[in-house]
Amino acid sequence: MHVVVVGAGITGLAAAHELADRDGVTTTVLEAAAELGGKVQTEPFAGTRLDTGPDAFLARRPEAVQLCAELGLTDRLEAPATGEARLWVRGRLRPIPRATLLGLPTDVAAVARTGVLSPLGLARLATSPLLARRRQPLADGDDRSIGAVVRAALGDEAHERLVDPLVGGINAGDTDQLSIDAVAPQLAAAARRDRDLMAGARGVLAAAPAPGPEGPPPTFYGLPGGMAGLVQALDERLAAAGTTVRTGSTVRSIARDGERWVLVADGGDVVADAVILAAPAHVTAPLLRPLDPAAADVLAAIEHASVTLVALAWPSDAMPRPLVGSGFLVPRGEGRLMTACSWSSSKWHHLASPAQVLLRVSVGRAGDLRATSMDDDELVGRLLVELREAMGISVGPSHVRITRWTDAFPQYGPGHLRRIAGVEARLAEATPGVVLAGAALRGVGLPACIASGRGAAKVALRATSQA
Repeated sequence: MHVVVVGAGITGLAAAHELADRDGVTTTVLEAAAELGGKVQTEPFAGTRLDTGPDAFLARRPEAVQLCAELGLTDRLEAPATGEARLWVRGRLRPIPRATLLGLPTDVAAVARTGVLSPLGLARLATSPLLARRRQPLADGDDRSIGAVVRAALGDEAHERLVDPLVGGINAGDTDQLSIDAVAPQLAAAARRDRDLMAGARGVLAAAPAPGPEGPPPTFYGLPGGMAGLVQALDERLAAAGTTVRTGSTVRSIARDGERWVLVADGGDVVADAVILAAPAHVTAPLLRPLDPAAADVLAAIEHASVTLVALAWPSDAMPRPLVGSGFLVPRGEGRLMTACSWSSSKWHHLASPAQVLLRVSVGRAGDLRATSMDDDELVGRLLVELREAMGISVGPSHVRITRWTDAFPQYGPGHLRRIAGVEARLAEATPGVVLAGAALRGVGLPACIASGRGAAKVALRATSQA
């Protein structure tokens, strides 16, 4: 049996890892780019190595942790040095309230102490339990936008200054347009648990496993030397298993040939018993169109946001004050160009230096394309003005690196999971052996992508064995 994986981002590599060493199975991975890893990239910067894509993964989801264990990376995993973060709101960097669920507050007094909300917004939040008596919990199957749920329950300010910066920041999206089921299932669980959304959030937090004797586990893990270490370990694992990996091999078309599939690709055509499409949706849709136009239409309709990541370095004495914490988020309503600023040299032990400060500034989200029309000089100039206002930095950086991720973040509108399930059912019936995977389906984080890739590999094996 020969399985071809299209795409060598973390999803495709995870799929190939799942297939490696299977008896009677050979695997070929086709990647259009010159390098593996997709958005998982680590580059030299200011005398160290810095992630220019994701710099961490969620620890509470098991998929990435398990994969690291299988690859012998467990001993290298590093938790952030601090979990303290801030919001740039109302002209100041203010602490994110404690005991929140994806930004959803559970304690009015804790929110009041931060000064994030205005007196009017705080009053609206305080009256939410009384107003909740007029509502019913969110019904099963009622997939609304996150904003529709949170605004109705807690008011506009709580949504715009607390929930949207965190949840929207993870997805580079607008939570008034994002599905609560697909993007924030924990918030959906809170909304279905109790008509009072804050009480529902408290219930979800209380239902979480109790910390062990060593205290609560880390929220995130990173890798010293960068997340590209995960890609390198997967590459070495696939090479040892005899998996063929072809870079610079764009797939031009897929067609049925009896019970098999022919992929026309740069560097030579490939015949497969099963195909896993682990490329971005805008790449997969044209390949799928001759096989199932309706399924291709669903993928092509998924909107994407573009993000630019700007890495900056300064001598430590250029900072007007010590950087305590991991950085800050910027609510959409503040009108700033930046969406977040990570204090990388404070966040990670392996990047800490008494002589140098490293920042990663994120720009761009759904509905905000300003950065795409700026050249590098204008972009950096605008960000330096904002960093001076937020942090008091008055001198230029010693190093700058700009990475532009175009159409990188799929946006899941309400009903997304239902539409994806429909596409998968259509393909299983009409084109068994062609399986979808990737960030456009059920999550943009590394654990979700790993789960998607490994799950797709299992589906491909089952589909072929039943043919």
